[in-house]
Order: sequence, then C-alpha cells, then structure tokens
Amino acid sequence: MTPETTRVIDLLGTPLLATSYDELIALTKHMAKSGDTHAIDFTNTHIVTLRRHDTKFREITGVFDYFVPDGMPLVWCLNRRGAGMSDRVYGPTFMRRCLKACPAPWTHYLLGGSEECLFALRQRFAHRQIIGAHHGYFSPNDERAIVEEINQLSPDFVWVGLGTPKQQDWIYRYKSELKRGVVFAVGFAFDVNAGMKKDAPAWMQRAGLTWVFRMFSEPQRLVTRYLYYNSLFLYYLAKDALTSSPTL
Repeated sequence: MTPETTRVIDLLGTPLLATSYDELIALTKHMAKSGDTHAIDFTNTHIVTLRRHDTKFREITGVFDYFVPDGMPLVWCLNRRGAGMSDRVYGPTFMRRCLKACPAPWTHYLLGGSEECLFALRQRFAHRQIIGAHHGYFSPNDERAIVEEINQLSPDFVWVGLGTPKQQDWIYRYKSELKRGVVFAVGFAFDVNAGMKKDAPAWMQRAGLTWVFRMFSEPQRLVTRYLYYNSLFLYYLAKDALTSSPTL
C-alpha cells in the first residue's frame, strides 16, 4: 500500500483515512522507508469535534499526514458514505499489531506514560526493537533533549502517548525538527498495553461504547469531556445534514 492508493473521506472537516490494520501497517512501513517525517493521529469523535469546534486545535493538527478512525461511530459515519470498513483501527490494538509486524531491523521509541508504564511496555515487548523511551512527565526544559535523543537514535516509529491535546501539540511543535520516522499519537494505548488501565470488553468496543466504559472508569476526568463533545459531535452531524453540507 502506498499513499497514492489510500482513500480519504471528509467528516466534519477531518479527512479520515478509510483503512484496516494490515493496510495501515503497510502504509507506515512505506512512510518509514521514505526517510521523511510523518505523523498519524488515531482519531475519535472527541478529536473530530475539537477540530471542527476549535480553530487553534485544527491548526495544530494540520501537521498530521493521516487521521485514522479510532472509534466505531466514525466508522459508521464513513460507511454511510461508502467506506466499506468492517472495523475501526483502534490505537491500542494497532500498537500491538504494529510492534509484532515490525521486529528487527525496525526500531521504535516510546514517549509518554509513567516510568512504571514504560517499564511494563518494555517487558511486554522485550523482544521488539524499542531502542529508547522517555516518560510523559517532563518539563518544557526537557523537550529539547528528548528531540535530540530521538534524532540521535533515529527510530522508524515514534509512539507518543501523552493524551489529547498534549500529544497533538507536542507533535505540532516538533515534527519539523525530527529528522525521520513515523510519529503516532496513540494516547490511551500506553496504559492499556502496559496493563495500567483496563480496556472495554470486546462487545462494548463493537457496539461503539468504549467511551462509556472509560467514562465510568475515570468519571472525574472524563464525564464532562465525553458528554460535552459527544453531544457537540451529534449537533454538528445534524447541522450539516440539515444544511446539506458536503462535510457530513
């Protein structure tokens, strides 16, 4: 798979890539071999809505090469426009599959999570080529050293798990300074794959209810965010439908 063969469908102003796990892995390998720097966001309804609602966030995320539908509601919307997708490309699952599909000589760098989280990830993927890592609790004064370390190690893939919008902002500020590689904004994937947080049961994921599971798992942090942005997402869908906007 090459960039020329990808299919992008606009939803509420976000160009979502209609793809699968295997297709995206093939595409990222292609990009890693190019010698340039690329960025991919694993996009849910929160991010699509933020891009529609917040001019600054839309500017920040403008540096991303691809937005991948990470949530089932986005897949349903895309399929109404003929995408023909059978599943989302979920960040935590993609991370596992990509690491499995990209052993040596492919190399990986992890940015985010706690020291405990990174240790658990290294243990889980010990047989993979994780050549560097830095926890997510760094100060602005540390950022230059992190970028320099990444450039020195020159990994094929850089996994950024800082949460939205921090991870998108970091990629916005430093993508142009990274010499090469594919940078993934994967957020929750670090904690899930490290066993730090539980993921939604498979049936809830298939039903598009991952957000409900996460909301009740972390109510103080997520209730307001999910209720507000999910409602706003539905509002924009309805608004565009009523006005026959091409962004639906």
